[in-house]
Amino acid sequence: MLQALWVSKTGLSAQDLNLTTISNNLANVSTTGFKRDRAEFQDLLYQIRRQPGAQNTQDSELPSGLQLGTGVRIVGTQKTFTEGSLQTTEQPLDMAINGDGFFQVLMPDGTLSYTRDGTFHLNSDGQVVTANGFPLEPAITVPQETKTFTVGEDGTVSVTTAGNVTPQIIGNIQTASFINPAGLQATGNNLFTETASSGVPQIGTPGLNGLGTVLQNTLENSNVSTVEELVNMITTQRAYEMNSKVISTADQMLGFLSQNL
Repeated sequence: MLQALWVSKTGLSAQDLNLTTISNNLANVSTTGFKRDRAEFQDLLYQIRRQPGAQNTQDSELPSGLQLGTGVRIVGTQKTFTEGSLQTTEQPLDMAINGDGFFQVLMPDGTLSYTRDGTFHLNSDGQVVTANGFPLEPAITVPQETKTFTVGEDGTVSVTTAGNVTPQIIGNIQTASFINPAGLQATGNNLFTETASSGVPQIGTPGLNGLGTVLQNTLENSNVSTVEELVNMITTQRAYEMNSKVISTADQMLGFLSQNL
């Protein structure tokens, strides 16, 4: 019975972490470019009392044996990189990637981070930056006298200026893809960083070699499904209650023994 207490304790801990994952998904239901997390469960070691396949007699063997589990744990959380719905805006600096790929962002320490959040702005120097002021890479600087700002599906950035209606190309946006995007490390601020698990980034022109196209005046919404997360929350709650019930039952059995023996 004491063993049942510890097994149920692992179940409570795992469901608590699962609820934390679900709550983070729901909290970011309106976060641009957010990718939902999924908790992955794994059973713990087994106590082998009778080995499956062991000889029961000289001519017979055990078909299943006796194996007692010791509980469960969450072995990891996996980002689900399905594409969120696209929302049209009236902001020329809003961009979304329709398909595979990430925008590249230059960090203050000189390293690159990656994002699906295309909510860009201009800083005091006319450079295209994120909401936190990190510049887009390759750098795009918009002239002060710019009248129109246009981004093509292949990432070509062109502007027209006062007194010159002919579009001038001022840069090209390049995007990055990873063989295993789920291996990227989420660092907050809608950013991801490369890890050994994600593989090295493959840089290219949007729309070529499997990379998605860039859509201007568009943002990618979070891929969190509110209904799905609420169903997962109910399932988690019931699993937590059942593990609590096991602890209560084991406690009652121990109480019976201590009072009657």
